[in-house]
Amino acid sequence: LTIPGGFSYGDDLGAGRILGTHLARGLGDALRRFHDRGGLILGVCNGFQVLVRCGLLPGGDTKDPSPATLAHNVSGRFEARWVTLLPRPGISPFVSFSEPLDLPVAHGEGRFLLADPQALQALDDAGRIVLKYADADGRPTQEYPANPNGSPLAAAGVCDPTGRIFGLMPHPERFVSPLHHPRWTRLGDKLGREGHGLKVFKGAVAALS
Repeated sequence: LTIPGGFSYGDDLGAGRILGTHLARGLGDALRRFHDRGGLILGVCNGFQVLVRCGLLPGGDTKDPSPATLAHNVSGRFEARWVTLLPRPGISPFVSFSEPLDLPVAHGEGRFLLADPQALQALDDAGRIVLKYADADGRPTQEYPANPNGSPLAAAGVCDPTGRIFGLMPHPERFVSPLHHPRWTRLGDKLGREGHGLKVFKGAVAALS
């Protein structure tokens, strides 16, 4: 199950809030059953916001209110740019690779926060921050614009304890062919035969095969 990016309900009451409420109330039990029997749930950008708003992330239980939010970018504006991401494989089937990714972002509310800052560190210690924004030296960063929203611990994508619910702010679906990269004419063969974002979807397919 994938909840894609976009501006659901115009984000009029906050990014993903209305659709998240509808999902929790109308499909909460069905989503839990789907997850419990091994189903995979992916949320991209606004879809990530929806998963947080309905309580599926970071805890993976729609019965409990989520302690997380995706707040406005520190820059105070909508950010549309390409970023580099460091993966942390091991828990989520969506992130089964170790090579850095280049992906585009396009959001105004992408700063991942928990009510308790220590809980965010615990999430990282558990390996559940599975994608991090990276600087030019390949290190996690808080610095703008490599970290486009100011997320603490450079969090760009997180998963639930099982790894089967995964949300990320960058858009893997926007880079599935080398031709999607803005520098494809200069990078040429360095980009490989497939776009970096395809790795996310291939990981999901492999897990269910």
